[in-house]
Amino acid sequence: MREMISMIVVLTVLASVSGGLLAAVKSGTELRIEEQVLKFQKAPAIESLFSDVTNDPLKERFNLDTGETTIQIFPGKMPDGSMAVAFETLGKGGYGGDIGLMVAIDMDKDQLVGARVTTHAETPGLGSRAKDDLTFVSQFNDKSLDTNLALKADDGTISAISGATVTSRAITRAAIEAQTLYNDLKPEIMKQIQ
Repeated sequence: MREMISMIVVLTVLASVSGGLLAAVKSGTELRIEEQVLKFQKAPAIESLFSDVTNDPLKERFNLDTGETTIQIFPGKMPDGSMAVAFETLGKGGYGGDIGLMVAIDMDKDQLVGARVTTHAETPGLGSRAKDDLTFVSQFNDKSLDTNLALKADDGTISAISGATVTSRAITRAAIEAQTLYNDLKPEIMKQIQ
């Protein structure tokens, strides 16, 4: 009986120490991971979408709570004085998992500026073309927010990538989610950027 109690105490102490060490490593690396994601995934997409803004969207970013999650908003001041925002959504159900899509929206026109894939685990040479070949995502450029951004096969306006329908569908889901989020959050975004 003593051996069993002794073993339980030892296991409890080891589990507590291990859990504490894991929590410390997580909190110690969380900020660095966030900086790396911003630098290598989000920043290139934002720079591509906001190539001519007069401010630094990365420095002026802010967070908004959607109720389910928190999203980072990147405001961009266009040369003509209009405001645009960029934020990332996730398209569920890609072939290799969720696909990150950075979407930029002109707030004065309620129109998409463009979109860029930020993260994916899609098949090289097929679904991965959504990030590397801008032909697919350029279909989102200058689309009104009341446009049906689904695939043409789903009665929408977007043509799928040949051989990568699952990836294409996940990206259009992310764009449709961006439409919904923007419409829901526009009043809050306006408060933050004024």
